[in-house]
Amino acid sequence: METLEFEIKINATPEKIWTVLWDDMSYRQWTSAFSKGSFYVGTWDEDSIIKFFDPNNNGMYSRVLKNDPNKEMTFLHLGEIYDGVETPQDWGNATESYILEETEEETILKATIKSSSEFKDFFEEKFPAALQNVKNLAENQL
Repeated sequence: METLEFEIKINATPEKIWTVLWDDMSYRQWTSAFSKGSFYVGTWDEDSIIKFFDPNNNGMYSRVLKNDPNKEMTFLHLGEIYDGVETPQDWGNATESYILEETEEETILKATIKSSSEFKDFFEEKFPAALQNVKNLAENQL
């Protein structure tokens, strides 16, 4: 299990960034860096199961471990979805966290992923673009 960390400074409030991250329409926009047409099904409530899909109905499902609005969202990835069928995986403590830290001048968005090495290259290639999408959306919203 590897821990990957990414961060970006955004000239917007934590509230605005939070909305960009988890609102359905903006979520679809920023996650296009991973897969065009990405979407989710479910709620962001703690202990709920959320499903992340690409346009072909493939993706993964996760448990929301923490939802502290405007501060932190953490998921535990549980399994994969192929053609809409859930398949549990033994990924151990494969988590993904988004943490917002407000400073006097901006907000820092930190993403921390605990992942198996097989996904490392994918995340290192895609995450910086995804966070740049969040920044662009947050800074350009009215």
